[in-house]
Amino acid sequence: MIQVVGLTKDYGARRAIENLTFEARQGEVLGFLGPNGAGKTTTMRILTGYMPPTAGTARVAGYDVVSESLEVRRRVGYLPETVPLYPDMTVFDYLEFMADLRHLPNADDRVAEVLDVVGMAERADSYIGNLSKGMRQRVGLAQALLHKPEVLILDEPTIGLDPAQVVEVRNLIREIGRDRTVLLSTHILSEAQQLCDRVLIINKGHIVAEDTPENLQARLFGAERVVVRVRGDAEGLEERIAAVDGVQDVERKADGGVEFRFAPGQDVRPQVARAVVQAGYDLLEMRPVGVSLEEIFLQLTRDNVGADASNE
Repeated sequence: MIQVVGLTKDYGARRAIENLTFEARQGEVLGFLGPNGAGKTTTMRILTGYMPPTAGTARVAGYDVVSESLEVRRRVGYLPETVPLYPDMTVFDYLEFMADLRHLPNADDRVAEVLDVVGMAERADSYIGNLSKGMRQRVGLAQALLHKPEVLILDEPTIGLDPAQVVEVRNLIREIGRDRTVLLSTHILSEAQQLCDRVLIINKGHIVAEDTPENLQARLFGAERVVVRVRGDAEGLEERIAAVDGVQDVERKADGGVEFRFAPGQDVRPQVARAVVQAGYDLLEMRPVGVSLEEIFLQLTRDNVGADASNE
C-alpha cells in the first residue's frame, strides 16, 4: 500500500511537485499519468527512497520513506525508466549479485524462478551488453521482482519492447497486481486503460484527476455515446433517433452510422432500438463508444503543451 499526503519537492527555486495526496491500495494497479515534466519520476524517486521530499509525508507498505527508508527499500521493487545494469555481467550473474545484496536465501533458485517469469531463462548466460533494449528491460523487471516485493513501482515498464513482449509484460503486471500494490507510470494511454484499476493524472506538479477511466469519462463529458448502424439507406434516421426522449446531440458519422448521447443513469438505448425498428429500418448494430483515456488526458493537460521536461 502507498499513502501520500501533501508531498512537495523543490529543486532550488523550482517546484517539481506540490501538495500531492493519493493512495494506492493492495491488489490494485494505479496508473500514474502526465506529460513530460509533470513530476511523475520525481514522485517515484521519493517513494522508493532515492530522494527526500521537501514537505509532506509518504508511507510505503506501512513505513515512512524518510525515517524508515531501509524498510521501504526492502519491500519495494523499482523499475526505473533507464535501468542501471552491468553490461559485462551475464544475466544470471547480475541477478545473483542483486539477490546477494538483498540477502535472499536460496538465491540461485529464486533467480531461476524470476528468469522464467520474465521469459529470460534461455538467455541466462548471455552478457547484458549483448542484449537488445527490450531484453535489458526484462532483466530490469526481473531484479525488481527478485525479493517478492509488496509494492512494485514501474516507470515506463514496456518501453523498448516488441509487441509480443509488451503483451507478456502486461499480463505479468496484471498477475502481480492481483495481490500486491502496483504504481505504473506510462505514456501509452491505451496501456493504462487496459491495465489500471484507477488512473492518477498529474500536470505541472499537481494532481488534476484521480478515478477510474470510466468515471473520468462521465465526469468530464457528462454523457454516454452510442453508435447505431442500419442496413441500407439511413435517410431520416437522425430525426427518428433525435425524437426519442432523453437523446442528446445526434450526429451522422462519416462511415454511415449515427451517433447519439444520453446522460449517465438515463439509458435510452431500448427506446432508441424500438424507434429504429418501428420506423422500418433493419437494425444491425448499437454499440457504445467509450471516450478514450487519451481524450481525457488531453482534456485535462491541454494547457501544458510544450512544458519544460526538466521538472521530471
